[in-house]
Amino acid sequence: MKTNLRRRCTALTALALLAVAGMMTADAEPGSEKMEKGTLRHVVMFKFKDSSSDSDVQSVVDAFRALPKRIPEIADFEYGTNNSPEGLNEGLTHCFLVSFKSEEDREKYLPHPAHKEFVGVLKPHLDKVVVIDYWADK
Repeated sequence: MKTNLRRRCTALTALALLAVAGMMTADAEPGSEKMEKGTLRHVVMFKFKDSSSDSDVQSVVDAFRALPKRIPEIADFEYGTNNSPEGLNEGLTHCFLVSFKSEEDREKYLPHPAHKEFVGVLKPHLDKVVVIDYWADK
C-alpha cells in the first residue's frame, strides 16, 4: 500500500515538474516560436496642437483609418478617443492600436509609402506622441 502511494506521489511530482517546465517555456523570449504565433501590438497615442481644428484632427484620424486598406501587413486596427475619468492622459486624446502577425510585417509597415504619407498629414498637427510596441500575451 505504501509503495503504491509513493509511486503515485512520485508520478504526480513528475507531472507537476513537467507542467511547471512547460509553463516556463511558454513565457518565451521575442523571436521564439510562441512569440511568432502571437500578435504584435503597436500602440500609438496622440496629443494634437491647440491650434489644430476639429477638422484638422479628423483628417489625421481619417488618414490613419485608411492605412489598413493600403498596407496589407496590418493584421488588425482599432482606435478611439480618451474618455477616462482619471485625468491621467497628460493631454493625449487619441489612441490607435495597429496589430501585426510578425516583426517583419511591422518592419514593412514603418517605411511603407502610405505610412510616410500619413505622417505628412499628422506632423503639422502633432504636439505629443507616445508609441509602445509589445507582443500580446493572454
